[in-house]
Amino acid sequence: MKTNKLIWTMAAALVSAASYAQTVDEIVDKHVAALGGLDKIKAVNTVVTDRSLAVQGMEIPNKTTLVVGKSVRNESTVMGNTMVQVVDEGKGWMIRPTMMGGTGEPEDMPADQLKQQLSSLDPFGGLVGYKEKENKVELVGKETVDKKDVYHLKLTTKDGQVIDEYVDAATYLVSKVKVSMNGQDGEIELSDYKEVNGVKFPNTMEISNAQMGTMSFITNKISVNTPVDPAIFKKPAK
Repeated sequence: MKTNKLIWTMAAALVSAASYAQTVDEIVDKHVAALGGLDKIKAVNTVVTDRSLAVQGMEIPNKTTLVVGKSVRNESTVMGNTMVQVVDEGKGWMIRPTMMGGTGEPEDMPADQLKQQLSSLDPFGGLVGYKEKENKVELVGKETVDKKDVYHLKLTTKDGQVIDEYVDAATYLVSKVKVSMNGQDGEIELSDYKEVNGVKFPNTMEISNAQMGTMSFITNKISVNTPVDPAIFKKPAK
């Protein structure tokens, strides 16, 4: 009898484990479908986003030009001064105005900042195609965030970064992300998803951590698969 009980206990544990793994994949599959489906996601080659950034009472124009998986240029204008951050082919450079502690000249991006910026080369996040990217995803559980039911997924990237993703249980779109920002815990809230070329993008982002406070990004326009001049990613000579 003890042997039979042990066998049934082990069988139940195996079934439970299989269901758990299946639940993770089911959530991720529904998330991919909610974004527009894998075929349409993979058809996105470039994304140009014009936003307004609200921080400390100022409204700052911001433009991000992305060649998926390859290059990204992020440009903001603050009180007439231009700040630029670029990642291209695994290398990074930036221009910081003197009012922000820089020289106003092109300089190499610090390694820790480059590592964080590399994630922006993937506009759809680590859940989409997570196995192909060699990421790991665990289901922490179903929780309530801002009075809405969400699935809390723990994503561990190939390079060891841990990201908490909160997927809305009704829409299967990511509503919140918790991640380390410059060594401090930070949160990104995502909302107001709108469709462009059959793919959904969040049009409102609120980023907050103890060091930076809260920044609100409001999207004015998103263009998908428009031609991008590769010269904009090249570091200018001093």
